[in-house]
Amino acid sequence: MDDSLMMMLSNLLHLHTHLDPATSLLSSSSSSSSAGAGATASSSPASPLSSSSAAAPLLFLTLASLLSLSSPKPSSKASSSKPSKKRKSPPLSPSPDYSISAFRALSTEHIWSLEPPLRDARWRSLYGLSYPVFTTVVEKLRPFIAASNLSLPSDYAVAMVLSRLSHGLSAKTLAARYSLDPFLVSKITNMVTRLLSTKLYPEFIKIPVSRRRLIEATQAFEELTSLPNVCGAIDGSPVKIGRVSSNAYRCRYGYDSIQLQVVADHKKIFWDVCVKAPGSIDDAAHFRDSLLYNRLVSGDIVWDKAINVRGQHVRPYIVGDWCYPLMPFLMTPFNTKGIGSPAQNLFDGMLMKGRSVVVEAIGLLKGRWKILQDLNVGLNHAPQTIVACCVLHNLCQIAREPEPELWRDPDEGGYSPRVLENEKSFYYQGQSIRQGLADDLHHRLSAR
Repeated sequence: MDDSLMMMLSNLLHLHTHLDPATSLLSSSSSSSSAGAGATASSSPASPLSSSSAAAPLLFLTLASLLSLSSPKPSSKASSSKPSKKRKSPPLSPSPDYSISAFRALSTEHIWSLEPPLRDARWRSLYGLSYPVFTTVVEKLRPFIAASNLSLPSDYAVAMVLSRLSHGLSAKTLAARYSLDPFLVSKITNMVTRLLSTKLYPEFIKIPVSRRRLIEATQAFEELTSLPNVCGAIDGSPVKIGRVSSNAYRCRYGYDSIQLQVVADHKKIFWDVCVKAPGSIDDAAHFRDSLLYNRLVSGDIVWDKAINVRGQHVRPYIVGDWCYPLMPFLMTPFNTKGIGSPAQNLFDGMLMKGRSVVVEAIGLLKGRWKILQDLNVGLNHAPQTIVACCVLHNLCQIAREPEPELWRDPDEGGYSPRVLENEKSFYYQGQSIRQGLADDLHHRLSAR
């Protein structure tokens, strides 16, 4: 019998004995039989009782009702055709069939009786990804969720959070929909997004340092842009949040936000994610404050695939728009108005074509995980929620999930950043490499 029920029965017995000592023996016998029942049951709070002996029959009836509730009942099979009604307090040690019942209650349809293609389509509409990808997430998070002593099955907890992330629901809305406590929904959301952003991040968001990945990425970008040795594209995007008292979060588009910076490869898979700045910080400052920048400047990241272009030693590099600083490892356009030489204008057009990959990746991210269109979590939990969605985005891209309609951020604005004193040598080296790439590109395409 559940401990809470035993405690309540014990209290009722003591109270009943105090009000009517004549029935103490009967009460003791009833308590003994209830302890042997061995089944759990939920009960509602007892009504206020009078201190007079006239309340004894009422207490006895209440006790009898509770004992009848505690008697074993035949369990329903998991293959029941009707979805089971959601319980507010799931059992601490759920049976293997409990998760199926929970999903039926969440989905409101008989998902498990559908063919795999239809099942996966329905699953995506509920949780943002197919059932096989969902099970991958659950299996990887299960040990950590189990260690948290959460009185909820791992698959149920993950489904609840994915439902919130994919539909952009608030904790209050989700709680009302599934008859849960909003605090519990927030607690589970914070736990699952924290696990995604810390435990799964190193596995699914990796800088391409292996030669195989570099060759695959550079070849794909060269097919797209005709530029050699491009290994990724970088861009920033403001993630809208609730109103904050500090003006530091007000972005150039007029709403409060947190800055997201990502680098994507040719498959629109993120290989670096940074969420460190409020919305008022520009892309260049956010990049300079990132771990990626520090590792590139210090030489910690070594890309072993250098080529020679018109006398320039060109290692793999990423491409970005004019809001980023020009570096040997980060190529930016010559100008924004097309007033350069034919070679420079051609280079700018091809570079921006490569940059479009990361723009589409961000559009997919916000289109698939709609909570990022208007983030409704606490400010302290906002960064981990954003990173968690990036991890889930990569899982979907790796599994080749169908791509949703792209979310469109406002048109890019801003100016070229000033060159910092400690970056001058990088800037001049970047200038030489960029001009060499532009001249080589113009020569190759003109000769065709």
